[in-house]
Amino acid sequence: MKPQHQELAAGRWFELSLVGQLGNIGSEVERAIRWRAKGNADYARRAFERALELLDLSIADRKNRTRLKELTRLREGLVDYFCFDNLYGSSDEAWRKYFHSFAYAAAIHRGV
Repeated sequence: MKPQHQELAAGRWFELSLVGQLGNIGSEVERAIRWRAKGNADYARRAFERALELLDLSIADRKNRTRLKELTRLREGLVDYFCFDNLYGSSDEAWRKYFHSFAYAAAIHRGV
């Protein structure tokens, strides 16, 4: 599969802090949630695939190796929620709350 975030996959992603990375992943998850709510399964799937791509880049980032358990668990939860039977009992609101804190912290770090 061709990377959707080619510039980020080329190395720019690894310059971001984990908080910044998770904030960006959360943006794609939010898009997937919104497209799914609007009934556009194709756009929701594409946004979810982009979120997984970014999450996989974060998992591959050497500076995040002490966070691998959380990152791989996050991936497992997202895949369960969007692709399978939601055995973990996640909800749109729970994912929004989880990722909002990272987006907020990243914005503070950027001085926004």
